[in-house]
Amino acid sequence: METVESFLAQPVEELLDGIASETPAPGGGSVSALVVAMAAGLVAMAARFSIGQWDEAEATVERADELRRTTAPLAPGDSAAYEEVLTAMRLPTNLEPEVRNKTIGNALARAAEIPLEIAGRAARVAELAAQVAEHGNPNLRGDAVAGALLAAGAARASANLVEINLGTTASDPRVAIARARVAAAREAADRALALGP
Repeated sequence: METVESFLAQPVEELLDGIASETPAPGGGSVSALVVAMAAGLVAMAARFSIGQWDEAEATVERADELRRTTAPLAPGDSAAYEEVLTAMRLPTNLEPEVRNKTIGNALARAAEIPLEIAGRAARVAELAAQVAEHGNPNLRGDAVAGALLAAGAARASANLVEINLGTTASDPRVAIARARVAAAREAADRALALGP
């Protein structure tokens, strides 16, 4: 099993080849985590260029850097969770149906947790991005807006995975939480985008 360190240490071209390969992971959740981390990096950069012009710039840099550092490791975690789902689905069909279904259901529920976390972090990054776009250095507004839009897209992609993994339990409160995180990220991105060039 790949470690967080080895996953994140891959050259970009190797990572892109891995995503495009004929393997189920890394997939949408892993890519979403990386997109959120990159969006946080854009926010941190734009906030750094706002130090001296905006009182909240340094605190925003710290929050964005923390989100970048802690979100990127969710990428290999999502891949590992999905591998558990695949392992559960490969259980023999002649196994006691209740045992097999419970094992698959538990694996799917665990696989929903990381995308749910990614969606939450995406919403926080989008909000920080909107604040930088609103108050930061106007020369870096395009980067802040890009961060907000990327985070909002990753929030939606992650929430979709939560819904897929919990599809048999659509009344699960995590589906509503995921949707709320998407709405928050979208609202922040719209706010940033509305500022114009």
